[in-house]
Amino acid sequence: MDIKQQDYQKFAEEKLGFTFNDVNLLITALTHRSYINEHKQSVSSHNERLEFLGDAVLELVTSDFLYRNYDEPEGIMTAWRAALVRTESIGESGEELGYEPLIRLSKGEKHGTARAHAVILADCFEAVIGAIYLDQGYETAKAFIDKWILSKIDKIIKEGTWRDPKSYLQELSQHNDAAIPTYHVLKEDGPDHDKTFTISVCVNKIERGLGIGHSKQEAEAKAAAEGVKWYLGRGMDSK
Repeated sequence: MDIKQQDYQKFAEEKLGFTFNDVNLLITALTHRSYINEHKQSVSSHNERLEFLGDAVLELVTSDFLYRNYDEPEGIMTAWRAALVRTESIGESGEELGYEPLIRLSKGEKHGTARAHAVILADCFEAVIGAIYLDQGYETAKAFIDKWILSKIDKIIKEGTWRDPKSYLQELSQHNDAAIPTYHVLKEDGPDHDKTFTISVCVNKIERGLGIGHSKQEAEAKAAAEGVKWYLGRGMDSK
């Protein structure tokens, strides 16, 4: 696909709601380092510097929002912030925004693993924040973060996804069923460099969640998160 400058400006107008003064900032924000290696004669900038800046703006805006809107201890607000800005969360926002077709990647990266793909989406999201901040200023960057990231806080609090899922599931299962969760590997797929694990979590020998991940820890965490949803969906808490 031959991506043109006007494609980036159209994306900004339709998805972001404004026109970039310097659309090259947006183009750079969506340029992966790998792309430079294949286009050294025509492209010299990738998104890592903008990602660095955007990460700082994202953390400031998120911290300010939590401080002003919630009277909670530092530890809880730190956990909430981590849940809001983790790779999975901002990667999902990137998918919703729909900038993936505009990301410039090397041929190799285009066929990379799902895990690498998710990281690239998240990195680009932070770089886009950096580009917006430089081109439009702090308030516009803040409005962008409010819409695509901070709007998720109620769901995160309600579903308890800010908490360590394995610890939270154990609290729930002990309180409600007087039992400790057990984890079982159901399947291992793929080559060693990109293995996928499928793990179930059971309480009193009854499956309460299923998780798939690129490590046992990741799959267990996802299974535990499903277990937490099962308890909370039935009005069961650990209090």
